[in-house]
Amino acid sequence: MSLLSIGKTGLYAAQAALATAGNNITNANVAGYSREVVVQSTSISMGGANGYIGTGTQVAQVKRYSDDFLNAQVRTAQASSSGLDAYQAQVQQIDNLLADTTSGLSPALQDFFSSVQNLTGDGAGVSSRGSFLSSADTLAARFQSMTGRMDEIRKGVNTQITASVTSINTYAKQIAQLNDQIGKLTDAAGLNPPNDLLDKRDQLIMDLNKQIKATVVPGDNNSLTVSIGNGQPLVVGTNSFQLAATNSPTDQTRTTVGYITQGKITPMAESALTGGELGAALQFRTQSLDLAQNSMGRVAIALATTINDQNHLGLDGNGNPGGDIFTVAPAEVTKNVNNNQTSTTAIAATVVDATQLTTSDYKVDFDGTNFNVYRLSDNKKTVISPFPQSQPQVIDGLAFDVSGAADTGDNFLVRPTLNAAANFKLALTDGAQIAAAAPIATSVPLTNSGSGKISAGSVDKNYLAAPLGASVSIAFDKASGTLTGFPADVDVTVNGATTTYPAGTNPPFQDGASYTVAGMSFTLNGAPADGDTFTIAPNTGLGDTRNASLMGDLQSTNVMDGGKATFQSAYATLVSTIGNKTREVQANAEAAAAQLTQAQSAANNVSGVNLDEEAANLLKYQQAYQASGKVMQIADTIFNALLQIGS
Repeated sequence: MSLLSIGKTGLYAAQAALATAGNNITNANVAGYSREVVVQSTSISMGGANGYIGTGTQVAQVKRYSDDFLNAQVRTAQASSSGLDAYQAQVQQIDNLLADTTSGLSPALQDFFSSVQNLTGDGAGVSSRGSFLSSADTLAARFQSMTGRMDEIRKGVNTQITASVTSINTYAKQIAQLNDQIGKLTDAAGLNPPNDLLDKRDQLIMDLNKQIKATVVPGDNNSLTVSIGNGQPLVVGTNSFQLAATNSPTDQTRTTVGYITQGKITPMAESALTGGELGAALQFRTQSLDLAQNSMGRVAIALATTINDQNHLGLDGNGNPGGDIFTVAPAEVTKNVNNNQTSTTAIAATVVDATQLTTSDYKVDFDGTNFNVYRLSDNKKTVISPFPQSQPQVIDGLAFDVSGAADTGDNFLVRPTLNAAANFKLALTDGAQIAAAAPIATSVPLTNSGSGKISAGSVDKNYLAAPLGASVSIAFDKASGTLTGFPADVDVTVNGATTTYPAGTNPPFQDGASYTVAGMSFTLNGAPADGDTFTIAPNTGLGDTRNASLMGDLQSTNVMDGGKATFQSAYATLVSTIGNKTREVQANAEAAAAQLTQAQSAANNVSGVNLDEEAANLLKYQQAYQASGKVMQIADTIFNALLQIGS
């Protein structure tokens, strides 16, 4: 080969290197761009007996610097960081809502019980009754407003899920299209793929991981296979698969994710969709939002139930038995839309013991033989037995009443607490309806000669079955040391359940002992004389605030979590749980951001453009270009000299 041709190959190689270096410099700030380098190889030499002489150079490859292992680390870190950032933004809203010292639930609870205490301070007068109604209405409004805010956040989660699914589907289509283009533009040996399309595809996959954690596996013909969840393929070669944002079959207000196969949408397990904004939205809703709203509802039900029950045990300002102060929302039951529409199954769940309520939802299904109740928080199964039921079956303080016929696989969702706070309302319309007084009054006749005394007396829920209609006179018989005059048709217990005396028998007198009969309890003290009596009579309700005092005591009574927590401590536990979760997510988000930075730095060390290095390369390739041009100039001079000699 002539010297002119050798110079020409060097000139072309230097020109390609200059163009590549310039391309690196101009794309240094383009997201996803990987630096390129021209790889040269020596052309085949020519020779004979006197040795081989080189024939120049050639451009073997424009190499793209990118490390698949480091890129995979960046994708994993990106999915984690994006997910935690999205989770933090959502849970921070719940934390601020619950912990607010002004508009949170705690101050409203405190004000309500303060108004209950005020009833006892002025003998349940008109002003204190009006204050009670006002604070009770404020408490109800606080429950409703906080739940309303959570509902807004829940709608926002639905919107985020829909937007993420749309983005994921778009990325999947684009990645599949790039797989197709890259395969068509790559040479048979697979050594010279279109680098710019490879960069674009890698960036799309990186953006995909901002929405959901994706697994990437190399495929044929320089393609990539992308999968999510439990291995569901999203991109295979030139084909893309789609997700769908759809309503939950058991809750049409809850957006879930389905996988589309042959035109049919198959629901995906939310626990399998992790990472990215989609995974964060699903995780936040299940772990934090549902917990917060259910916990608020549980407090609302327990508060309404216990306050109502105590009000039932008193007399209002008109001398009538007390009614409900607050409304108690029934459990919400929804059937799966895929159930057999001809099934006649009816399910009701009624709160019968608020102290046993959990924050879980429940699933009721029919397996072909039995109806089963699953507590969704831990998947604990309880079989409805016997069936048909003779009476409702109580599970976690809920009485499940199941009737009718169902097909195998039919299922229902029971949510006893989710909307309880939203439906927590004031039932009273008149302050006079507050049952501040106890329904019974005790007294000691002035004619007694002994020192015996009787306490003011109280009642429990058993009293409501047969309220006292007339006075009862309990007399002391010194000869037998017993008490007479108790109702003849009910048992009498002494000191709680320690001793029970059957109906018609006379219990002994014990100084300081408590007696319970027909739901009425009182204590006798002192030394009564023979024939001394103690009177228990229906109360008039005027000026008496004993029932209001008992209602106020509920503030410090452990009535939740099986008798382990008060209303405010149960709410404080919720605030603490969400607060701890917020701090945990915040710390994890900071750590994930640091890991992402480290992973990106490691990947950039391989694929990133160093402008100083490229500037040096420009000078090197410029000199190579000039030198190759000089070779061609010399070749031209030699050729002209040869022509002159020949002439």
